[in-house]
Amino acid sequence: MAEISREAGLPELNPVVHGKLRLALLSLLTGVEEAEFTWLRQKTGATDGNLGAQLMKLEEAGYVAVEKKFVQRKPQTAYRMTESGRAALTEYVAALRQLLGAAM
Repeated sequence: MAEISREAGLPELNPVVHGKLRLALLSLLTGVEEAEFTWLRQKTGATDGNLGAQLMKLEEAGYVAVEKKFVQRKPQTAYRMTESGRAALTEYVAALRQLLGAAM
């Protein structure tokens, strides 16, 4: 469950998930078993460098797993969301709902 800030009674938003591109990547990965780097790049419109950096942050947090392989001599990198990633996204959405609840 999302941690509540005692001073303001507001939920803490997970800073790893909170990044715009990282949130988009996790959202995309919830709907697929795995996704190739090129597909994620196309869907997000991110540059290779930015996409790679944000995916690395998600991987370091344990939210995505990566598999690198060669298909017909061409490198392919596929990403899938881990159970920790699903839990983090679920908690983030719950905290966001709580945060926005009073405003809606």
